[in-house]
Amino acid sequence: QVQLVESGGGLVQAGGSLRLSCAASGRTSSAYNMNWFRQATGKEREPIAAITWRGTSPYYADSVKGRFTISRDDAKNTVYLQMNSLKPEDTAVYYCAAGRGYPFSDTYESWGQGTQVTVSS
Repeated sequence: QVQLVESGGGLVQAGGSLRLSCAASGRTSSAYNMNWFRQATGKEREPIAAITWRGTSPYYADSVKGRFTISRDDAKNTVYLQMNSLKPEDTAVYYCAAGRGYPFSDTYESWGQGTQVTVSS
């Protein structure tokens, strides 16, 4: 099994940047495709980025394309989400998830606990 722990959230002003980290543990963690989701208050969980277990073919939702970058460092067992040019509408709880499908999975093997990102205007 794979366990995920997210970190890096916080409060930033519009136009600022933030980098989220998702640390994975488990003997097979590197074999999973990785996703980032977010969920704003009162909204459904939204998929925003994905990357294959080999670190190829990144996927981005239109809402974040050109501003966010997903990457992974297998040596550190960590997936990152670099967020630039942040907007107030990016405010949400951000989650990472591990799955077998790409860019989406019917179900995910593991979810992180979430980290809050708040962007002020």
